[in-house]
Amino acid sequence: QVQLVESGGGLVQAGGSLRLSCAASGRTFSSYNMGWFRQAPGKEREFVTAMHLSGVNTYYADSVKGRFTISRDNAKNTVYLQMNSLKPEDTAVYYCAADLDIIRLRLGRGDYWGQGTQVTVSS
Repeated sequence: QVQLVESGGGLVQAGGSLRLSCAASGRTFSSYNMGWFRQAPGKEREFVTAMHLSGVNTYYADSVKGRFTISRDNAKNTVYLQMNSLKPEDTAVYYCAADLDIIRLRLGRGDYWGQGTQVTVSS
């Protein structure tokens, strides 16, 4: 069982930056592929980014490429999402997810999910 807790959301002006954190419980964090998804009001949840458990391969949605960066610190059981050059369309609840299978994770079918953290970007 893995429990995920996100933090770091808030209100920021367009062009600003935020860093989200996702702390995971358990001793097997390094065995999991980790990802971030988001859901805007009235829209379906969408994939943002994912990182293979090796920490080598990363994947990004086209809408965030070049602006967002995923990273992980296995010693701290934490995955991060650095968000730069934020736009109003980035406003959403951001969710952290984990799964042993990177394909399942990227498809939004991860076994474990956090409760979400709100990110609001004002214009």
